[in-house]
Amino acid sequence: MNYLISIIATVMLLIAIPSGLPYAYYILLRWVICGAAIYISILSSDQEKQYLVWIFGTIALLFNPIFPFYLGKGIWVIIDAIAALLFFISLFIVKPYKY
Repeated sequence: MNYLISIIATVMLLIAIPSGLPYAYYILLRWVICGAAIYISILSSDQEKQYLVWIFGTIALLFNPIFPFYLGKGIWVIIDAIAALLFFISLFIVKPYKY
C-alpha cells in the first residue's frame, strides 16, 4: 500500500511542477500529499526511522490544507521537486505495513 501511495504522491508532485494547472489541482495536491506524508511518517515511526518521521512530518506541515502556507511559485517548484524525490526514495526505505 505504501508503494502505491508513494508513487501517486511522486507523480502528482511532478505534474504540479510546470505552471498552468487549475487551482483546484493544487488544492487536491495539498490533501493528497499531506495524507500521504502522514501515512509514511506513521510507517516510519513504527519502523523506528525517526529521521523519516521528521522529514515527512515537515512535508505534511508544508502541504497541510487546513492552515496552508502561501509561498511563491518558484519556492513551490523547489518544494515539489524535493518532496517528489523524498517520496520516491521512501519506496526503497520504508517497508510495507504488515496487517
